[in-house]
Amino acid sequence: MVVAMFKLSLLFTASLFSPLIQAQTFTIEELRLDKAQKVLPALKHKNHQVDTDMALLLKKGDFTQTIDNLRAYAEQLWSNEKKAVQLGALDDRALYWQRLAGTKAIKQHGLSFSASQRDALIEVFEAASRGRTELAYSKGATKKILLTGFDPFLLDKNIAQSNPSGIAALLLDGQVIEYKGITAEINTVMIPVRYEDFDHGEIESLLAPFYATESVDLIATISMGREHFDLEHFPGKRRSVIAPDNLNVVTGANESNPIIPLLGNLPLSGPEFVSYSLPYSAMTQASGEYKVIDNREVVILQQPENKKFAAQSLSELEHATAVKGGGGGYLSNEISYRSIRLRNLLGSQIPTGHIHTPRIIGFDEKANLAVTAQIKEMLRLSLTEI
Repeated sequence: MVVAMFKLSLLFTASLFSPLIQAQTFTIEELRLDKAQKVLPALKHKNHQVDTDMALLLKKGDFTQTIDNLRAYAEQLWSNEKKAVQLGALDDRALYWQRLAGTKAIKQHGLSFSASQRDALIEVFEAASRGRTELAYSKGATKKILLTGFDPFLLDKNIAQSNPSGIAALLLDGQVIEYKGITAEINTVMIPVRYEDFDHGEIESLLAPFYATESVDLIATISMGREHFDLEHFPGKRRSVIAPDNLNVVTGANESNPIIPLLGNLPLSGPEFVSYSLPYSAMTQASGEYKVIDNREVVILQQPENKKFAAQSLSELEHATAVKGGGGGYLSNEISYRSIRLRNLLGSQIPTGHIHTPRIIGFDEKANLAVTAQIKEMLRLSLTEI
């Protein structure tokens, strides 16, 4: 049932995005490919292979068959990079850049298809290469966990940047963990760092089937954050950072003018703050190189100066205007807010919340190993509480 609902949500998402992608107009992300290959030479062969393969897949004009072939190819791309990470290459960057090589190739080699067909091909390729088409639980574990990671971001500052949340997603996808006789199968999805995708319902279309059917036991969104691990207790609704997304889009928001994001064509509804439901008492006990903090700090709008404090309950925030939730004022905070808002709206009981990982500068294999091991330990310790 979840798979069927996902297919419907994918078609819905594709219909939303179809006017947004113009044939042979490369995005800022795609235009970074040449620079990335110069800085990371190992990408050149992989990206060239993607371009060659895509040219063959797009050569024939049968749209239905091409969609099927493209989906299978993108699923294999996800599978290959997942296997590489699980064999010890703790690096998420190859998948990110190969995905962009693929979407660029669709625009270059898919000229026998109409513009709307190319848009649909891109959406299918994106979804399959992000793990969205492989979300069936098949290993008979006691529990089911769904995780999301993020693409690398702030790439104009460091084109070689990786994202430990993406590494965690690749490492843990399909894995079974165990604690005190309880087992859990993990499925993961990679999320784009793009305001536009969020505004058009990327998170809602992904998570609604799970909340509607109560078909998993834990949903955790993960992103790269600060010095240690933060479990974000009170996500806020508004965007307030001046930082661009991966398309170099800025929202015009700042800490004096926090803005409400969109869902479709309307402002996102809901309270200014929500509260997570992760089993944080257990998760904060996860041992490792970093602290695991139940982060209750928020920033609320006040004149002449905004107020930052650690909230102890939602009632303290009832009449406040959010500037920053625990996760800040960027998409890492927003994915947490949107997931919890949707959970509450659909009356779900699935524990949901956000894990901010320690920040990694560029690529740090030792740190990536420590971060992913501690995330896995958090999830293990949570099994008796979900």
